[in-house]
Amino acid sequence: MQDKRFHSVRLDKDKCKACTNCLKRCPTEAIRVRGGRAHIIDERCIDCGECIRVCDYHAKYAQTDPLSELEKFKYKIALPAPSLYGQFKHLISPSQVLDGLLAMGFDDVYEVANGADIVTRAIRERMRNAQPEDYPIISSACPAIVRLIRVRFPDLLSHIIDIRQPMEVAAMVAKKEFCKKHNVEPEDVGCFFITPCAAKMTAIRNPIGHETSAVDGAISMLEIYGVLASHIKKVRTDSHSATASSFGVGWANSGGEAAAVCPEHSMAVDGIENVIRVLEEIENNKLQDLVFFEGAACTGGCVGGPLTFENSYVARNAVQALMNGCDITHPDDKVNASYLGKYPLIADKPVLPNSVMRLDDDIVEAMRKMEQMEEIVRSLPGYDCGSCGSPTCRTFAEDIVRGYCNKMDCIHILKEQLKVMAQQMVELAKSTRE
Repeated sequence: MQDKRFHSVRLDKDKCKACTNCLKRCPTEAIRVRGGRAHIIDERCIDCGECIRVCDYHAKYAQTDPLSELEKFKYKIALPAPSLYGQFKHLISPSQVLDGLLAMGFDDVYEVANGADIVTRAIRERMRNAQPEDYPIISSACPAIVRLIRVRFPDLLSHIIDIRQPMEVAAMVAKKEFCKKHNVEPEDVGCFFITPCAAKMTAIRNPIGHETSAVDGAISMLEIYGVLASHIKKVRTDSHSATASSFGVGWANSGGEAAAVCPEHSMAVDGIENVIRVLEEIENNKLQDLVFFEGAACTGGCVGGPLTFENSYVARNAVQALMNGCDITHPDDKVNASYLGKYPLIADKPVLPNSVMRLDDDIVEAMRKMEQMEEIVRSLPGYDCGSCGSPTCRTFAEDIVRGYCNKMDCIHILKEQLKVMAQQMVELAKSTRE
């Protein structure tokens, strides 16, 4: 049975200094500082990895599968994300990375960029039947953005395209073709995604839109980088094993998906704070001409993931350079139509809202708590300093209503209270002497 509370983002208690950096940057206000260290609220966390990026003490980390996990399977297939190509400077072709993975001991390699080509065609087919009320159609490629919408923008859930992520499609195709070619059983084959982020690991263990993932595990790019780099140096440069189109490889960069799926009337936004601002515009019906929206939690797209090695701008340029040498045939012409019926590309479960923001399941009690919360907010200084251990004064008021803390945890209220008490003690001392 899958752990429905699995989160890749973890906290190392011994390294945490309660500095509040993560507290202020978490897009879903999932972090609190209590008892001298940070705490991650499981229900709110979307595994975007922003806290990993901003923690100066490296107290946040992503739990991914170690390389030893490969030994659980008789046959191992590597699923390299397109962003992996950007981690290595001066590559002539993606084939060097693919051949390097084979040299590491994988039995086969299947490009996730090929999965992106298939998904591109599937989305375009889906969009041909879209109605005006379906716009803008929102990409489902970034699991952190999907989880963000579940928590903060539930009214937009119906706009998320119901096509599986390229990682999932790549795993399905890779395993089926490998089993058919080598006449082996599916349970003997393990598909491992080489991931740039924590959100993809969570999407494997706790998928949204389908019951189980076709991917068997995820290995961090940081963990595999050193070993893979040494093998790439030995690889011949005349290999032609890479087959993905430039459009599929381009999914690594922000805007790559939109360019492949819907080059006109689309918008690509990277960086989770920027995505939030645009989603607010969409929710308020201010972008009425928008047809397709691609949101990436990481700056630059997947090349900027917290588990990548190379600087995101350098990686972006490296991917762009590789695209120039790839097949320029559009996925509409490149991907055989049989793939659309042969594999379950459409999600089989609805994406439901995350009700963690509700104060109570009972509507009357929730309204009472909301009134209490607003009253507390009015009595607070409004500095949003985070000294209380909550990210803002509003979340502090919410935490009080929920019973997690009390008003005296606000250092400014406590300071004023101490002043009053000190004055009372002075007056008491004077009256006693008289």
